[in-house]
Amino acid sequence: MTGPDMVNRTAERPEPVAAPARQAAAVELDDVAVRFRTKKKDVTALREVSLRVEEGEFVAIVGPSGCGKSTLLKLASGLLAPSSGAVRVLGEPVTGPRKDIGYIFQRAALLEWRSARKNILLQAEIRKLPADQARARADELIEMTGLTGFEDAYPHELSGGMQQRVALCRALLHRPPVLLMDEPFGALDALTREQMNVELRRIWRETGTTILLVTHSIAEAVYLADRVVMMTARPGTIAGVVDVDLPAERDYGKTMSEPAFASATALIRDHLGSASAAD
Repeated sequence: MTGPDMVNRTAERPEPVAAPARQAAAVELDDVAVRFRTKKKDVTALREVSLRVEEGEFVAIVGPSGCGKSTLLKLASGLLAPSSGAVRVLGEPVTGPRKDIGYIFQRAALLEWRSARKNILLQAEIRKLPADQARARADELIEMTGLTGFEDAYPHELSGGMQQRVALCRALLHRPPVLLMDEPFGALDALTREQMNVELRRIWRETGTTILLVTHSIAEAVYLADRVVMMTARPGTIAGVVDVDLPAERDYGKTMSEPAFASATALIRDHLGSASAAD
C-alpha cells in the first residue's frame, strides 16, 4: 500500500463519538448506611444500600419489619441524613428536607375541621401556590381519584379508602416529580385495598410521577411496580431486585392469574424466607 493511500484512509476514519451522558436518576442512593445510638447500644439500621430509581419508574420495597424500608424513604425525602454514603434526587445531593416531593403515610392525617377539598388545598397554602391554579388542579385530582361529589365532606364522613384518596390528591397537588409512599394502604380492608391498588396504578400511568412504595404485601408490590426491591433483616441491605414481567395495562383479576405474577411473588417469598432463615 502506498503512502498516499494510507494518508487518505486515515483522513476518512471518523472521529470517535463520546457516549451520551447518563440521565440523572429520580432517586439514587450510593453505598448508604444509617447508624444511631440508643441508651444501651449502637444500632446499624441500614448498611451498604445502593439503589437507582429512574424517572417515571414505579419501584416497590419489601422486607421484614424493622429492616429499614421506611428509613429509605426518609433518606430520599431529606428528613433523615445518612451516616455515610450519598443520596441524590433528580441529580441533586439531598442535604435537607425536599420541598418538591410528595409523601404519603399509612394514615391519611387529614385535618378533621377541613373538608376534603380544603384538606387538599392545604398543600397550596403551605407552599403559597397561586390560588386559581391550585383550585383547578384540585378539581382535576378530585375527578381523577373518583372523589367527585365528596369535595365538601369532612374526614369523619369519608371511608378509609376515600380518606387515602384525599391524602393522595394532597400529595399530588404541586405535581411532584417523585412520590414516596409508606404503607399507604396497610390500614384498609382487603377489598378497599384492592380498589386503591387499581386506582394508584391508573393514576401513576396518567401522571408519570416516579413512585417509591414501601409495602409488606408481596402481591401488592408485584401488581403495582416495575421492579420490586427485596431487603434483608436489620441491618437492612438490598438482597435482590426482581423485574416484574407484566403488561403495562393491568386488570387486577387477570393479573393475579398470570404465570408471571405467580412466578414473581413466589420468587420474592422464597428469597425473603431464605434470608430470614439464614439470619
